[in-house]
Amino acid sequence: MNQFTVQSTRGITYYWVNENAGKDDPCIVFTHGMTADHTLFDKQIDFFKDNYKVITWDVPMHGKSRPYKKFTYHNASQELKSILDAEDVKRAVLVGQSMGGYISQDFAVQFPEIVTALVAVDSTPFGHFYYSKWERFILSKAAKMASWCPYKLLIKSMAKNATRTKYAYENLYQSVSNLSKKEIIQIMSLVFNEFLKQKDTVKFEFPVLLIIGDSDKTGYVKKYNKSWEQHTGYPLLVISNAAHNSNVDNYQEFNRVVNTFLKGL
Repeated sequence: MNQFTVQSTRGITYYWVNENAGKDDPCIVFTHGMTADHTLFDKQIDFFKDNYKVITWDVPMHGKSRPYKKFTYHNASQELKSILDAEDVKRAVLVGQSMGGYISQDFAVQFPEIVTALVAVDSTPFGHFYYSKWERFILSKAAKMASWCPYKLLIKSMAKNATRTKYAYENLYQSVSNLSKKEIIQIMSLVFNEFLKQKDTVKFEFPVLLIIGDSDKTGYVKKYNKSWEQHTGYPLLVISNAAHNSNVDNYQEFNRVVNTFLKGL
C-alpha cells in the first residue's frame, strides 16, 4: 500500500492506496472504528486489492492522523472527500466498522452521488428513534466512566471486549496502545457526543448491507441492527465466531460475504 496525505486547517489526514490500483477499478473505502486505525482492514486489503482500488485511512484523531482540531463527523467526511478528490474517485463503496459506520453514514448524507453502496459493520443507525432516553444517557456518560479506569486495564479491556480471536485482540490492542489515556477519553467523548447529535433517521437510496458478529456484546449493537433491518429493509448478515470487530475475528467469512454483496451490485 502506498501512503499519502491530505491537509486541511484542522490537521493532516493519512491514507493508503493499493499499489496496483487502476484508474478505472471500482473503489472500496474502508473506515475503521473508534481507537482503531487503518490496520483494522489488513485482511480485507489482502483479499480485495487485486480487483478493486482499495483505500484505507486513519480517521482524524487516530493513528497517524493526529493531532487534529475540531473533530466532527462532518469534518471527518470532508477529509474523506478530499482523499477521494485527490485519487480522482467519482464513485465508491463505503465499508465502515463501528464509528466508521457513523462517518460513512454522514459522508453518504453529504455526498450521496458518490456512494455506490454502504456496508455497516458492527455499527448502528443514525436517529434517536432507535434509542431510548436511558440508552442515550448512558452513552453520554461513557467517556466519563472510562476515565475512572486505570490506563493499562482500560486498553486491555477495550481490546478484549471488542474481539474474540487472538489475532483480532492483538490488532486492536496495538492501535489502542498507541494512544494516551487522555487521547482515548477525548476520542470517546467527541465520537459519542457527535453520535448523540444525530437525531434524525436516515434512509439511503443505494444498496446497504448490515453486518454484525454473532458474539458482538458491545452495548446493544445486535438489538439496534435488528431494528435497523426491520425499519429499513436493509439485509442483515451475521458473521459466525466473531465479536464487535467481526471483519478481523472471522475475516474469511466476512470477506466472502462482502464479496458476494459487491458482485451483486
